[in-house]
Amino acid sequence: MKVLVMGATGGSGRGAVAQLLADGHEVTAFVRRPGELPAHPRLGYRAGDAMSASDVASAVQGHDAVVIALGIRENPLRVRLLGAAHTPINVRSAGTRHAIAAMHEHGVRRLIVQSSYGVGATRERLRLIDAVFLRLVLKPQIADTEAQEREVIASELDWVIVQPVHLTDGAEDQLPFSSTHGETRAMSVSRKSVGRFLAHAVSSPSLVHASVALSAA
Repeated sequence: MKVLVMGATGGSGRGAVAQLLADGHEVTAFVRRPGELPAHPRLGYRAGDAMSASDVASAVQGHDAVVIALGIRENPLRVRLLGAAHTPINVRSAGTRHAIAAMHEHGVRRLIVQSSYGVGATRERLRLIDAVFLRLVLKPQIADTEAQEREVIASELDWVIVQPVHLTDGAEDQLPFSSTHGETRAMSVSRKSVGRFLAHAVSSPSLVHASVALSAA
């Protein structure tokens, strides 16, 4: 398959690119600055901005699936107090909306989207301490992620929503524990592990229209 990865230079995105290549797929990394990933004969780049509908539309064309791992990498407390300096606060919902429109335009069906545990289907499963953290510190990002999920569910595409718990930079990279019922084994999971699952979901028909909670195995 030819797979476009949006957010390919973040931790989960990098993991997804690496696993997709290992699985034999052709991968295009949609990035603002090409060349940030290790070279590979089946890895290409499309330079562009997720906030630009035309950039996204031209990148989606010719692919079989789209993986979205967009997000804000800045310190969340700084973002809450001062706003995001380098990435628009609505990058997830806007980028996803542009991707969905482009997928309809070009006949691409398969959409894998990284969201966040505690949004949508798992909103009521959060521990009190996590719910307070999301409400006080991550409120703008969570509101955008909620909007992102609404866009995905209404898209009429073959979507999978992936909801990892707290992300870490740990070395652990095997497939995480996954549950379509919101169950977890821990409250952390490595970005590498999440990336591996994003790649796995691309070719897993049983996950279509599922919201999948991820935690460390």
